[in-house]
Amino acid sequence: MDRVRIPLSCVLALAVAPLLASPVPRRTLPGLQPDGSTLLHNQWSIRPAGRQVELGDFPTGLAVHPGGRWAAVLHCGAGPHEVRIVDLDTGVTTATAVVNEAFYGIAFAGDGRALVCSGASDEVLHIFDFRDGRLAAQPDVVLVPKTATAVPAGFALSRDGQTAIVACLWGQRAMRVDLAAHKVVWDVSLAPPPPAGTAEPARAPSPAEDGNGSARLDDNVLPYAVAWDARHHRVFVSLWGASAIAVLSDRDGTIRARWPAGDRPGELLLSPDRRLFAVNSTRNTVTVLDARDGRMLETLSVALAAGDQPGVTPDSLALSPDGRTLFVANARSNAIAVFDVTKPGRSRALGLIPTGWMPTAVRLTPDGRRLLVVSARGLAPHANPRGPQPDVPATSATQRIAWLYRGSLGIVAWPHGEELAGVLARWTADALAGRPVPRREETPSAVPRKPGDPTPLNHVIYIIKENRTYDQVFGDLPQGNGDPTLCLFPEGITPNHHALAREFVLLDNFYANAEVSASGHEWSMAGYATEFVDKVWPINYRDNPTKFKYPAEGHYVAAVPANGYLWDRAAAAGVSYRSYGEFTINGRTPADPVTTATPALRGHIDEYFRGWDLRYPDAKRVDRFIAELHRFEAAGDMPRLQIVRLPNDHTEGTRPGSRTPRAMVADNDLALGRLVEAVSRSKFWPRTAIFVVEDDAQNGPDHVDAHRTVALVISPYVCRGTVDSTPYTTCSMLHTIEMLLALAPMSLFDETATPMGASFRDQPDLTPYTARPANVDLEERNTEKSPLAATSRRLDFSREDAADEQALNRAVWASVRGPDSLMPAPVHAVFVRPLAPADAADD
Repeated sequence: MDRVRIPLSCVLALAVAPLLASPVPRRTLPGLQPDGSTLLHNQWSIRPAGRQVELGDFPTGLAVHPGGRWAAVLHCGAGPHEVRIVDLDTGVTTATAVVNEAFYGIAFAGDGRALVCSGASDEVLHIFDFRDGRLAAQPDVVLVPKTATAVPAGFALSRDGQTAIVACLWGQRAMRVDLAAHKVVWDVSLAPPPPAGTAEPARAPSPAEDGNGSARLDDNVLPYAVAWDARHHRVFVSLWGASAIAVLSDRDGTIRARWPAGDRPGELLLSPDRRLFAVNSTRNTVTVLDARDGRMLETLSVALAAGDQPGVTPDSLALSPDGRTLFVANARSNAIAVFDVTKPGRSRALGLIPTGWMPTAVRLTPDGRRLLVVSARGLAPHANPRGPQPDVPATSATQRIAWLYRGSLGIVAWPHGEELAGVLARWTADALAGRPVPRREETPSAVPRKPGDPTPLNHVIYIIKENRTYDQVFGDLPQGNGDPTLCLFPEGITPNHHALAREFVLLDNFYANAEVSASGHEWSMAGYATEFVDKVWPINYRDNPTKFKYPAEGHYVAAVPANGYLWDRAAAAGVSYRSYGEFTINGRTPADPVTTATPALRGHIDEYFRGWDLRYPDAKRVDRFIAELHRFEAAGDMPRLQIVRLPNDHTEGTRPGSRTPRAMVADNDLALGRLVEAVSRSKFWPRTAIFVVEDDAQNGPDHVDAHRTVALVISPYVCRGTVDSTPYTTCSMLHTIEMLLALAPMSLFDETATPMGASFRDQPDLTPYTARPANVDLEERNTEKSPLAATSRRLDFSREDAADEQALNRAVWASVRGPDSLMPAPVHAVFVRPLAPADAADD
């Protein structure tokens, strides 16, 4: 049993008479489980097949040496970018080459004597000589001046390794490059044509202005992967942002065709019989085209079950040497889908292979005997003993959530003959067992048991805050699973958070699905983040200057999930909705109206509710919300779904002149309390549920897991004075909202998340909430003498998470606890799984 719900009035009795009380059920926490699987924070579990070799931060690229003994792995995360060479016989890393920046592309020359990888924002291809597991760097091949923008991603090499055809991600172009001569042979734009009647080429703003001066989504096509049919002089380039495949002449780059493909086509694979396979990353499918004319031959479903919502995120492909078996890496369902593709147009599914967390590349050795799988997040969260300290400058060795998880390489012996069916059946069972089954509350609850069932609640207010862990705010609550030594904003600073948790329900086993805000706002609004968001944000969050922009919150078409966002589901269901600050773009000053680049939000935003701006108090945001609430009361109704952004618990650290961290958190706390009080005293209270969550939990420590965060549920129908320790996630909250408003699920993840029925009952308590006053000066300011003031002055707070999180964390801790107080390193669940031998030099 997972749920723990204890009325606070009973806590004393339990303490006094422990022998008379029933034992408290065990909380299910992320980590190694009794059955040998590892439970992830998102309630999916993994049990990877094969031998596992630990890698570095966020590996996404994989190339196999023609000899079959070596594999090259490209790491493209928020930490150091590097190429690692792994001996597949021993599992030992034999060479590591650090590069300034890379993205996706990596390949061996046909003779195995050279290795090439993307140089991303450095606008180069890196070239290495390869011999016996060792690398020797050669001069880079420069594609464009570094002041220009191309950003090489995927590429294909000629058989002799002398020529590359390169997809340039942000440059919206493709190039043919003579690697021997260090010369670009041709360079062609793949951008959409300019609008009719204009001579100016299309550009790719983010966001841009349309002809009416309104913000709009970009028109980046984002060339991503390349497949080269050298025999027939054709090149295929997947357009990640355009749901199409460009077909070019390899002789001069002439664009021959632009074939429609599935949503967000990523990696491509060309078979010997001229079938072109393309993963559709935001759909659960692989498109199979005839490479001669673009005719669609078939679509392969990689969903775990019929009728599943999108979300498994196919992102990599491999074909057996005999061309009969296709392997598809499903990043989000932690599995490889296997197909018999012997007969074109009549392929059939064979089963699944369980992998590590988030497989991003799959390949086979040339002899077909070993299947190789790179999992970007590895085997599970790791401890971080080198966490941030207030008196130690952050370095590349400082551990933070953006690169906390070390990837892994799975080396799987591929069975043949009669052995195959039995082994694949067992693997399939293990892969399917990792999918969570949503639990439904058996006791009467205001949350419907199935969509369309009656509920007394028909209004939802969904509040998004920024970046706090459970222990940082609620670690001092004895009735929950908290660590008071990690509590940075206790009841004296957050009296309303504490009162709301006490008077309604304390959620002490709730996890954000995302690691950072770039993916956090996508998960909070869509129950999913696309492959584009997942692979771009780690580079955007690096300390190095980069051309990879903030990828989320309504700036890029490629970030939009297949089923859109919560407001899209509301629109489809005829449910009225409004956004206050979420996916909006501020005017130049607080007096100027905000806009949005998101089509479904046009006409559904409060133009005078300011979005992300840490200089603007949350108190003023809530003043605006309450004024609108009163207007709706006078009108007789309000939107059934309202999304409200209250971002100031992010803080600005100790930047001189800015409000102190505790003042900003207290402002956020009071704003939340006032909003709840206003709603609870309005005519809408009997039919309303308020959900509060942090978009992610990156800026602080937690003794259970890095993703555990602050969440609240407030309603007359909430089980008052209780603790609910059911394992919940952001997607659980979304699933609950969908059940209340009769909305269709958006992704596989809200579809399979356990709704929060255990936090609700079927009878109301209409007692209104009374906001608690602030206990600290809300205008308290940092000075030049504030701890780490000089460090904070250099931080960038122009958007979410632009500031270095370790420097910010140290400044916040020192501000609240004092400059001489030692900040504990964040504590995360550590899971142990046997690994292959690793090169000691890697550690």
